[in-house]
Amino acid sequence: MLKAFFEKPSITRKDFFIVFILLVDAFAWLYMAPIMINNILNGINLTNAQSFTVWSTYYIAIIVSSVVGSIISNRISRLNFIYFWTILGVGTSLLPALLNGVEVIHVLTISILLGASFGLGIPSCLAYFAEYTLVENRGRIGGITLLTANMIAPLFAIAFSMFNLIANSIIFAAWRAFGLIILFLKPQENTASEGKKSYSFSEILHDKPFILYFIAWLMFCLVDRFEGPIMSNFLGDFFHFMQIMGPIIGSLSAFIAGILSDWIGRKRMVLYGFATLGIAYAIIGIAPAARISWYFFFVINSITAGILFVAFILILWGDLSKSGAGEKYYAIGEIPLFLTSIIELSLAPYVMLIPETSAFSVAAFFLFLAVMPLLYAPETLPEKKIELRQLRKYVEAARKVKEKHEEKGVRV
Repeated sequence: MLKAFFEKPSITRKDFFIVFILLVDAFAWLYMAPIMINNILNGINLTNAQSFTVWSTYYIAIIVSSVVGSIISNRISRLNFIYFWTILGVGTSLLPALLNGVEVIHVLTISILLGASFGLGIPSCLAYFAEYTLVENRGRIGGITLLTANMIAPLFAIAFSMFNLIANSIIFAAWRAFGLIILFLKPQENTASEGKKSYSFSEILHDKPFILYFIAWLMFCLVDRFEGPIMSNFLGDFFHFMQIMGPIIGSLSAFIAGILSDWIGRKRMVLYGFATLGIAYAIIGIAPAARISWYFFFVINSITAGILFVAFILILWGDLSKSGAGEKYYAIGEIPLFLTSIIELSLAPYVMLIPETSAFSVAAFFLFLAVMPLLYAPETLPEKKIELRQLRKYVEAARKVKEKHEEKGVRV
């Protein structure tokens, strides 16, 4: 599988490993940060309002720092900024180990710093990924990156459950420091990016293809967050089973979807994801008491999450971004993922008052609406790339047929 990554015209081994290490390190660290905050929260009693404040500030810190980081990165060397961001992450990861007594203000401060230390550099990290991958291999590399990060994260969750806060903080910091291994690979700044036009956020928000995909992504995140509290209340233990097994299925789905998106196109993969998820919601809206409908929904929801996550977190914003604007495209494009988490926290008590059958039917309706802008969105994988891959497939099939006939002594 990796051999295909390095065939011309593709990414070099060196650039692949730099991108791979940067993204896996960042994403696994992002998964670990909420676990670390939860471990700190276990030592104190918080009211619902205080808990909401801690988690909201964490997500807001990610959003605000991402926007700020995308602006700063245009003024300094991207690689130097990524190095600084990694070192900052190491420092903030060590902060929990310095706590003697835990107060609300301590948890609030750490949540802000952890959120900011992730958000500040993630647009530059993702823009680096987009710049050093070609459009025809971006899906494959994104898929294997998400698969690896999702497989590593549970290992750290297990490790965190075995040690105290100080040991966990050291593990947390050591993993973040692992990202600095790219220094030994001696990455080079892309000199072609110098002197490129700087785009404003206003120009990006007037980019029609970007807005069409952004609306669909926002709708999916809203539906996913709103339905979470309802399913948790309605399903009980089965929902917790979904939370454990879902990411595993989703990771495999992201890997496969990444490969397929380089073959058949991003738009088609995203449309398949929305369509099947809408059908799954419609089925449980009709037969919520049937266990088989929930198993069907569980599988489809996990597969769709993998498809949409690899498409919207890694691939599409890189495809759509103009030269010199990658950081800002990614900064805006990732906002729904964190903004809807705040909305979920604030509206969860009210959402659970909605009857389950009505909630799932409404979800299916909104997913249908989410497909509408996608119908007008352009395909971001050039048609020539799709046609060339299909032509190569036919040529390869014809060559195999010819070889088979020659082995039998039949002249072709």
